[in-house]
Amino acid sequence: MPLPAGSALPAQDIDQVLAALADIVAAALAARSPMGYFPALYRQVTLRVKQGIAQGFFDDGPRMERLDTTFANRYLAAHQAFLAGGELSSCWQTAFQATQTDQLIILQDLLLGINAHINFDLGIAAAEVSPGDAIDSLHGDFDKINQLLGDLLPAVEALIGRFSPAIGLLDQVGGRDETEALDFSLDAARDDAWNHALILAHLPQAIWPAALAALDAKVTFLAKLIAKPGGLAGKAVEMIRLTESIDHAAVIEALDALGGVG
Repeated sequence: MPLPAGSALPAQDIDQVLAALADIVAAALAARSPMGYFPALYRQVTLRVKQGIAQGFFDDGPRMERLDTTFANRYLAAHQAFLAGGELSSCWQTAFQATQTDQLIILQDLLLGINAHINFDLGIAAAEVSPGDAIDSLHGDFDKINQLLGDLLPAVEALIGRFSPAIGLLDQVGGRDETEALDFSLDAARDDAWNHALILAHLPQAIWPAALAALDAKVTFLAKLIAKPGGLAGKAVEMIRLTESIDHAAVIEALDALGGVG
């Protein structure tokens, strides 16, 4: 069932980002669509960023709000373009299409969003907010986001285990359990995103299209691996899916209430 396009874009501040994410989550709930998993989790992360800004957690709160808004607008625009049948990056196209197949487990749905938004969008947003040598002063606040994400991971682990009781099979076939997979994906993706930001911040704008096309191709390759893992991991995913909850609305509601923020 297709979802409505949601709020007008682009968002101008973090409150508008939160409102747009809430619209997407509400539409996904009404449609009982797993497309709501990632934005529900993303809304919780954004709430924590807003809280951190208000509490002086970041060195430069206004800059962090600009980064958060610029970053979120990339996801919001991709989501809206997908629903409208418009043009969007290949990595987001792959992620959105996969979430509509009902063939993914919860962890895959989340990782597909994390992969596209962090591996592709984050470095671009950081370079746009802090171009040239200004990128260096962003690094401290950029890394502080990792602490907020790390604080959220135990709750994500517990939630996945509640709805996906056989998730431990991934560890038994030589993979990682749900927390390690998410933690690895976030840490590695954000490290990679920072490297992308450093490169893009110093590249002439004329070269950006070619650089982004190459980055999109890399992230799309990773998306395809997440959506359709091979070997024993693929077999484990099939078995996990058989015991996982298919109550998409319940999963969305649980993700959207993660940690009691919001």
